[in-house]
Amino acid sequence: MHDVAKLQKEAMDMLKKTSRTFYIPITFLEPKLKKAVASAYLCMRAIDEIEDHESLNPEEKQHILLSTSKLLLADFDKEAYEQLVEPYREILPPVSMRLGDWLEICPTDLLETVKTYTSEMAEGMAKWVGKNWQVKTREDLDEYTYYVAGLVGVMLSDLWKWSADITTDRNLAIAYGRGLQAVNILRNKDEDSERGVQFFPEGWTRAEMFDYAEENLAQADEYIKSINRKSVLLFCKLPLALAHKTLNALKSGKEKMTRSEVELTVEEVQAEV
Repeated sequence: MHDVAKLQKEAMDMLKKTSRTFYIPITFLEPKLKKAVASAYLCMRAIDEIEDHESLNPEEKQHILLSTSKLLLADFDKEAYEQLVEPYREILPPVSMRLGDWLEICPTDLLETVKTYTSEMAEGMAKWVGKNWQVKTREDLDEYTYYVAGLVGVMLSDLWKWSADITTDRNLAIAYGRGLQAVNILRNKDEDSERGVQFFPEGWTRAEMFDYAEENLAQADEYIKSINRKSVLLFCKLPLALAHKTLNALKSGKEKMTRSEVELTVEEVQAEV
C-alpha cells in the first residue's frame, strides 16, 4: 500500500506533466475536491492514452478499454487491472499503468462518481475505436464529444453539487466539455488527418466546426453563470477562457496560443473572479 500523501504528490506531478491546462485550475480547488478532480482527470487521461495509442491495434484497445470499464463498475480490483495492462508495460505510459493508484487518492465518498463516469467513458471510447473515429454526421460528432468531454462536464457538475451544493444544468455541462473538445479538434485537424481519423462530419469545412465550437462555448458561458463559489468558478473559467482565446488564435491563422498568452490569461481570470 502506497503512502497516501506520497501518492497525492505523485498524482499532482503526473498531472503537471500530462496537462498544464488542467493542472493550474485544479490547484485552485479546496483540498478534498482537488483530490477528487485530480483522481478523475488522471483516470480519464489513463484511458485516453490507451484509446489514442499508436502501437496498439483496435482489438487490443477495445479489450483493454472494455475490461477496464467492467472493473470500474465493480469494487475495483487493482491487481486485475495490473494484469490486464502488464503485457503492454513497454508501450503504455505510466499514467495508464497506474490507474489503480489514481483511484486511491480519490476521497472515498466521491469514488463511485469518478469510477462510474470513467467506466462510461472507457466504454464509449471502445465503441469509437470500433468505428475507427469516422465521424459522418453532426449526431456522430455530438456522440463522440459527449463520451470524451461532455461526460467530464457532467461528472464535474456532480462533484460541485456534492461539495458546494451548486446546481448546474446537465445539458450546459455537456456543452462545456464539448466546446473545449471542439477547439481541440480544430487545433489537431492536420495531425488527425495524418492518422486517418475524421472528426469533421461529412461536408463540413472549418467554418462549420468553428460554428459548432462557438455554439457550445456560448452554452459553456451560460453554464458558469450558475456557479457561485470562487474556487469552483476559477476552475471552470480558466479552461473556458483559454478555449475562447485559442479559437480566436486559430481563426487568425495561428496554431495555438503562446506560453506568455496562457500565463496572461491565468492572471486575467484570477483578477476577474
